[in-house]
Order: sequence, then C-alpha cells, then structure tokens
Amino acid sequence: MSDSPTAISQLKFPFSLKADQIDAVNAWIDNDCRGTIVYSTGTGKTEIAFECAKRVASRYSSFSSSTTTMNILLMVPRIILIEQNIRRLVAYGIPKDKIGAYFGERKQIKEITIGTYQSIIRNLDIIRRSNMVIFDEIHLIRDTAKIFSRIFDVVIEDHKKAILGLTATLDEKDHAKYNTILTLLPPVKRYPIKNAVDDKRLAKPIVIPLKVNLTEMEQNDYDIYSAKIKKISNRFKKYDAESMTGLLRKGGFVSGMAKAWFLNIRKRKLLLSCAENKLLSALNLITKKFPNEKIMIFSETIDSISKLRDMLELEGTKAMVIDSNTNSRKRQSILNQWGREFYPLLSVHTLEIGFDIPQVRIEIILATTSNMNQVIQRIGRVIRKQEGKDLALIYVIYVSDTKDDKIHDIVKKAITTTSTKSLQKYGEVDEQENKNKKIEIQKDLLNNNGNLKKLNVESKRLEKAYNIIESTLYEPMIVELQEEKQYGDQGKENQKIETRKLYRVKSSIKEKIKYYDVDIENKTCTCPDFKFKLHKCKHIVATELFLF
Repeated sequence: MSDSPTAISQLKFPFSLKADQIDAVNAWIDNDCRGTIVYSTGTGKTEIAFECAKRVASRYSSFSSSTTTMNILLMVPRIILIEQNIRRLVAYGIPKDKIGAYFGERKQIKEITIGTYQSIIRNLDIIRRSNMVIFDEIHLIRDTAKIFSRIFDVVIEDHKKAILGLTATLDEKDHAKYNTILTLLPPVKRYPIKNAVDDKRLAKPIVIPLKVNLTEMEQNDYDIYSAKIKKISNRFKKYDAESMTGLLRKGGFVSGMAKAWFLNIRKRKLLLSCAENKLLSALNLITKKFPNEKIMIFSETIDSISKLRDMLELEGTKAMVIDSNTNSRKRQSILNQWGREFYPLLSVHTLEIGFDIPQVRIEIILATTSNMNQVIQRIGRVIRKQEGKDLALIYVIYVSDTKDDKIHDIVKKAITTTSTKSLQKYGEVDEQENKNKKIEIQKDLLNNNGNLKKLNVESKRLEKAYNIIESTLYEPMIVELQEEKQYGDQGKENQKIETRKLYRVKSSIKEKIKYYDVDIENKTCTCPDFKFKLHKCKHIVATELFLF
C-alpha cells in the first residue's frame, strides 16, 4: 500500500459542520453512497459533498490493497464554479497539485478533477476512472436534456461507484424530466429555505411586491399576442411549450402555426420584461431608496437589463451587466468593482447558480419566470449569511393582470414552505383562473360602498409597514421583548405566571422617533392609530412581515 494519503483524506474544515450537514452525510452513506441532497443555497451543500468524499475515501483505502488513491470527479454547470471550488478545497487543506480543472483548453485530470458538464460529456472516460462522481446542480441534468443524460449511462456501468447529487430544489413529481435522478439518486436529505431561516442558517428574506401597469400601447400589444397564442393553442389543443414543440416536426401549415405560437410567446415575454413602468419602478428603487447599496437585479431578457442599465446611466448611476458572454476574467473584475465603483449589478441567468456573494442584502426580480428552480436559485443569491446580516430584501416588480401575476406568489411559496415536495409545479397556475378570480374581487369591491377606499387605506398602511422593514437594514426597528403577567390568588402556590412575547417597533412620525409595543398574538399595538381606530396598524403589519 502506498505511503502517500489520498488527497481528499487531508480535508480539514476550519469550522465544525452543523448537525443537519452531518445528518445529510450520514443519510447519503446509509443509502449505499448514492443519492441527492436537496439543500437550500447557502447552507453548505459543497462542504457536505467534500465530507461525503472524505468518508468514501476512508472506506476505499481500507479495502484497497494496492493504493490509497481515490479519483473524484465534481461536475459543475459553469466555469466560474471550477475556480471557486478549487479555492475552497485548497483552503480546506487539499494540495493544489492534486486538483485538476477540466474545461475549454484547460484539461487537467488529477486525483480530484473539477469540470463542466459540457466538457466532461466529450470525454466520458473521466467518469469511468472516477471512484466517486458529484453532480452539482443536478436538476440541470434532466432526462429531456438528451446530451447530458448520456452521463448517467456511463455512471451506472460500475455499481460500486459512489454518486452524489446536489441541488437547491428538485421537482419530485415531474418524472418526465427527473425519472433517472429520482430512480438512481433519490433525495436522501432535504433542507429548504424556511427551515434554514428558522435555524438562523440563512438571512431572513422579506418579499416586497411592487405592482405596475402596462402603458396603453403595451397593453394593446400584450392583448394581441395573448389572443394569437390562445387561438393557436385552442385550435391544436396544445397549451405548453413541450407539446407545441411536437408540432414543429410535422412540417407544413401545422409547423408554421407552431412557429407563430412560439414567436408570440417570445414577443409577450420581451414586452413584459421591458415594460416601461417596470423599469421605471426599478430605476426609482435603485436611485432614490438605495443609491449606495449593492443591489442584484435579475430579469428575463438581455434587452430589458440593457435598457435598465442605459436608464440608470442617464440618471448618473453607473451599472454593470454580467451575462453568458462575459468571460471569467471580466466577470471577476466586475465583481471586484461592485460596491466601490458601481452598485447595481444586472444579470439574466448567469448569476443564478453558485456565486458566493453573501454581503448583498437587496435583490430586485423583474422576471416573469414561473420556474420554481430558477426562483429558488435567485433567492439564494441574496440570503447567504454574513456577520451583521440578518435580513435580505427581495423586491418583486410585476405587471398586474398579466402572466407576471403569479411570480410574487411563487417567490413567497419558495421561502415559506417547510417541505420541498409542496413546491412542485406550484408555478403551473392557470392564467384564466387567476383572471376570473380578479374579476370577481373587482366586482365585489364595486358592489360594496367604501370597499375601494378601504383598499386604498390598507395599501398605504402596507407601504408604510414596508418602509419600517426597509429601515431594518440599517438599524434594529423591531426588537423582541418579553412580558410576564401574574394571575390568581395572593398565595404563591395558586398563582399562575403567563409569559407572552411583545415586539417593540421603532417608528418615525414627522421626524420624531416613537416606540410602540406590538402583541403579535393578540394583534394589538400601543400606537394611537390602533387605540382609536382598533384596526391593524402599520406596526402590526410590519411585525407580521418581519416574523412570517
């Protein structure tokens, strides 16, 4: 047996793994070293993977008679993640000469090899030589991605090979896309955003919706595109992209209609992403509320973020864009300048996966996506913990009465559920059903005198509550208190002590600072607004938002 230890056995974290991380490692080991760990972004999936590899190496060296070397392959979706993982491994005590990077023209095969899926697919022998294969962001290797699914054919050739999948979310009900993953690498441990926030592993995300309307011209175009989409869908009884794709192969008139359907889908998507009022809302948020705060902005199209960048620069606010065409050196240069030479950073999909930027506390989502995987990845970019960071603001700017409407609910669902299974297909909401509900609500409001006025008052109260939340970024605005009350007779043996939680809320009234106590359980507040009107005041609303 060789005297030199296997590289991964030298792994030494400068911290102790959390109990949930150790549980995840044990769950994977107990499942014969095969399975997927579904962990929220920012909760240490990578460290779990490294610890799993170290455990496997320990087993492997015990049974190996000739050498202690164990080859590990880590596959990632982006080149930037290769360097990021190399830096981590070196920081954890792994010799750099034992780590290889495999992508583009740089093709190093070492004891620990980190490569992109795109490069590994061209040399499947790297998988064959590996004793352990780690799939980062495994949800991307779905069955419908035929070229990547070939990787699994090679992985299963060796039934002894250790296989680990990592992802923040996995649609366990969608067997058409994830049957191979669910069969070969079923989830062995789950840890969604809500659990991690409750455990204080992640910063608390506060979702702030900002509703805007289309201009008259935009609304007219939107209605035209939607009518064409609906007409073609009804004609062929095909209502989604996957089923419509099948018509493209039929040729002739049918194929032409399918192409027209996709064209109008793209036009509508572009219109929503570039909606004038949506971009103006983002512009005001960045320049008026947070001019000197790092902000991450996600949109669905290059056109929209380019327009927003130009609008910002016309206002004298420098902004940078990172997209798929930004090379790794330029990308790193932009990230290094962020917060010093500029504050708004705009992206489409490039910054969604794997970037470690925990100091960012504000995110703006302009996207129309209903993809839960994508939403969770975007949220994950801004809720990573850092000293002094307990809160993150996520602004969702959406166009009312359009396909945009469901994005706010999807974001809220992503951060409030305690079960990854309940997230499945949440975004697949019927648009007509939503529209019908809104029509009924509007009718009720118009048929009841005073309801519209009440709605406006509640809207203003909510806006004021969000202002309190926003101020919490810079100073404590909502502080937990504790009050004890004694009940019963004079004798101590008969006295009952009741403890309840109160929250002291700081509020600014005409530049004077006031403090009010909120009893969240009984929905009461010591402020004049509650005392005299007995309705839910902004302090109660702000406390509810902060806590839930």
